[in-house]
Amino acid sequence: MESEIVQLRNVRKIYQQGEVQVNAVDEVSLSIHQGDFAALCGPSGSGKTSILNLIGGLDTVSSGQVRLEGVDLSTLSNTALSEVRKNRIGFVFQSYNLIPVMTAYENAAFVLDLQGATKTECHERVMKTLADVGLQGLENRRPDEMSGGQQQRVAIARAIVTHPAIVLADEPTANVDSHTAESLLDLMQTLNEQHGITFLFSTHDQRVIDRAKRIIQVQDGQIVSDEHKA
Repeated sequence: MESEIVQLRNVRKIYQQGEVQVNAVDEVSLSIHQGDFAALCGPSGSGKTSILNLIGGLDTVSSGQVRLEGVDLSTLSNTALSEVRKNRIGFVFQSYNLIPVMTAYENAAFVLDLQGATKTECHERVMKTLADVGLQGLENRRPDEMSGGQQQRVAIARAIVTHPAIVLADEPTANVDSHTAESLLDLMQTLNEQHGITFLFSTHDQRVIDRAKRIIQVQDGQIVSDEHKA
């Protein structure tokens, strides 16, 4: 079996809303393996984004355990957790989250710079990655000079250029048209199949669900089914 990248064991996440406790994630156990192209599916409020945020170390569990490459995230200091996010996790958000004053090249290079990559290594990896995502020749454009689909490609380049263990993609097709969504999914599918990059999506987009090799249905904070496609 492929190596486990992520392990969730009896994970709960409780939010306090006034006097009401909301079980956003309720006793979830889940493993994500190297090479998965998996989708957490469910309606808004089902808990899928909460699960993604717990895996990404953007939020902390109320109980249970989230392990990334064998490391229990809850045992890490804020500094150590930031290092894990920087070095081992790629993030793709529906709102792109690019830095407006930076070019496509600078946005893609941002995390590599934080990692301390040399200028030469950074240049080689960023230029190759931008070419891989179909942005060759657009390196010097800022986000406001690019279409939504191009901006999301920059976000994908930024997520994969560091060679992370896993890419977490939260509704990555939500803000683009149908043609662009299919193009982005073609890209991510190719990155998965040809480069072995592991993707975990949070989505209710049927196009993403149709492409996923594994469909994890989430409802009321619980996993109700986990299906691997043939």
